[in-house]
Parts: sequence; C-alpha cells; structure tokens
Amino acid sequence: MAGSEEHAALQALRSRLEEEEKTYADVLATLDGLAAFSLPSEAGPEIRERLEQLNLLWSAPERPAGGGLGGALRLRAWDALAPALERQTQFNTALVQLLNAHLARLETLHARLRELGGAIVRYAQRVQPVVDARGRLGTALATTRSELILEAFDRRLESLARRVEGTGAIRDRVEALSEEVRALRAGLSSPPPPDVARAADQAADDSVYTAFENRFRGSREEIRRRVDGYVELFRDASPVIDLGCGRGEFLDALAAAGIPARGVEQNANAVQECRSRGLDVTRGDLLDFLRTHGEGSLGGVFAAQVAEHLPPAVLTSLLAEAHRVLRRGGLLLLETVNTRSVVGLLEVFHRDLTHERPLHSDTLRFLAAAAGFTDVRVELRSPVSPESRLQPVPADGLPERAAQALNENVERLNALLYGPLEYALVARR
Repeated sequence: MAGSEEHAALQALRSRLEEEEKTYADVLATLDGLAAFSLPSEAGPEIRERLEQLNLLWSAPERPAGGGLGGALRLRAWDALAPALERQTQFNTALVQLLNAHLARLETLHARLRELGGAIVRYAQRVQPVVDARGRLGTALATTRSELILEAFDRRLESLARRVEGTGAIRDRVEALSEEVRALRAGLSSPPPPDVARAADQAADDSVYTAFENRFRGSREEIRRRVDGYVELFRDASPVIDLGCGRGEFLDALAAAGIPARGVEQNANAVQECRSRGLDVTRGDLLDFLRTHGEGSLGGVFAAQVAEHLPPAVLTSLLAEAHRVLRRGGLLLLETVNTRSVVGLLEVFHRDLTHERPLHSDTLRFLAAAAGFTDVRVELRSPVSPESRLQPVPADGLPERAAQALNENVERLNALLYGPLEYALVARR
C-alpha cells in the first residue's frame, strides 16, 4: 500500500515538473519572439527615404524676381498670397520637426526594447543550465550521501558479523567450510592411491549436506541425546543395522550400551567421520546393503530421518528387505517427520531439499503391516516446547462453558499446529 502511494506521489511530481518545464519553454519562446522585432527603419526602409524627401521639400519658397509685365504680375500675386504661404510654411516646418523628433524617439525606444528583450532571453538561457546543474548536483549529492550511508552500514554489518560468531550466513559458511576441510583431510589420508583424489572430491561435495545437518537438524550431542531413548528397544535385538547412519550418533549410543551394530551411509564425508571414531560403516546404497545379508540374520533395523528421502517404490522395497533379513521377533524402527504437525512440515520437512515426500503415520503403518510386520505402532517424538504453543484462555470474566469451549479449541489447534515434530514407527517381525 505504501509503495503504491509513493509511486502515485512520484507520478504527480513528474507531471508537475513536465508542466513547469513546458511553461518555461513557452515563456522563453515568447521572450525570444519579442526580442526579435524589427526597428521602424528596418521594417520600412521607405520611411527614412520619405522623411529625407520631406525635409528637402518643407523649406519656404523664395520671393520671385520682378521685371516686365510678368514679373510685376508675379510680385503682385506673391504679395497677395504671402500671408497664406507663410502660415503653410510654418505648419510644414512644425510638422516636419515633429515627425523627425517622433521617429528619432521611436527608433531609440525600439532599440532599447530589443536590447532589453535580448538581455532577458540571454539571462533565461543562463539560468536554465544553472537550475539543471543544481538539480544534477543535488541528485549527485543525494546519491553520494546514500552511498556513504550504505558503505557505513556495510562496515557496521561486517563488524557485527565478526562479533556475532556462529549466527546467520557467516555461521553457515564457516560450518560448510569446516566440514569441507575436515572431509578433504580425511579423504586424502584414508583411501590408497589412485582413489585418493576421487574420495577427497566426493567427501568435499558431501560435506555441504553434513554442514546443513549441523546447522538445522542439530549438533552431534543433541542428536545423540535424542536417539539414546531408542537404545533399550534394541537391547535384545543384536546385531543391528543403522540405515543411513549419518554422523553415527545412534551407532555411538549402541556401542556405549555394548550392542553390536553396523551402519551404511551414502555421504562420503559422514562415512569418513564415522570410521575416524572406529565405527563399522559401509558407504553404499541402503537396499544393496540390506540385500547382502541373509534371511533372518539380523535382530534390528534402524533408520532415522531416512524414509522421507525415499521414493515410494524404494520405500516399499526397503520394508520388504527389512522384513526378510530380520529374524522372528526382530525390531524395525523408522523415525521420520510428523506430517500431522504444521510446524513439523514447515520447519523440518520443507527445509531439506533432499526430502522426497512427507509420510503420514497411517500410510507408513499400513505399508509396514502390508510388508508382513506385526505389532505395528507409532510413537510421537520431539514435542514442541510449551512456551511455543497456544496458551489457554483464562476463565476470569467469561462464562464457564465459553471458557471451556475456547480452551478445547486451543487444544485442538495446538495438536494440529504444534504437534510433536517427529514420530517413530515401531514394528516386529
């Protein structure tokens, strides 16, 4: 809304500026036209010629000479007409003098007007570049000021980023680089030539996802605390296979409890890290790894945050192979994202680009039963903290039934929005 209002204001300002520029151009053109008028002598050259002719003709006629009958007649006629001729001569003299004075003043006035008009036009032409330069200077100063502010802001951000370690993009990049360096070092030291470079390169590529898990799934210590609760379920279910064992947190927990276990993982960086801690981990495909085991040869199959990465056909094949390799009474445990929790979907499932599709607990339970497993149940895991959930409505000032109805709705919303983030499918062979 604010953006559209600012756009409308800018449009109005632009229209006003265009209107003012047009008015200025019109005024300048008018002044230019006024300054270009012609002087009377330039507009009508014949005026000067007629004035000169008039000045030649206005002088008083001379008295004719006498002599003879004709001379006498001319003198008598002259004497009779002399008063009238004298008045006419005086009139002509005054008129010519007036015309001379008027034309001279008019010539001077027009010359002054043309000089004034030219001066105004020249001034206006000088003002326009100054105004334009002032506008450009203001724009340049505003741009420079903005750049200085942004530069100072960038320096403050860099300083803040240096101070706040382990947060934001810097933390992500540092974690990724740390994992890449660790992977390269491990890759260069473990395989014999000529596989050294290939293994190191693969480990470096896979280190990005390891860094992603470090950032968003949780630290090794945090994941270890979360999987410790599964150990007792596998107490009498050895040997155990951890499918997609990742960084080996569950293998560490089983080893600490004295339960024999092996793992399989496709991420070369994670495999090297597990092996560096003495864990028995194979790098390879989950299904291919399961198929190398004989029927009924295992006591437990475990996979945490793996099922949501698998296409449906691979998932059903994995369930079938897990049922085949487990002995009677053997345990299958699959942990995945709880699709019945909106927060789980938004904050856990959709954050990971490698996730194939969400798995509803009813769907996974049905697929396990269809594969032949019995005693199939679902356990909810990783509850959302109470502080993050919707709070009940106090009953103060409300009718008891209204407060009860509101709080029942709050509980329903909490179950939908803030349900546990994960669930574990537990099934027996």
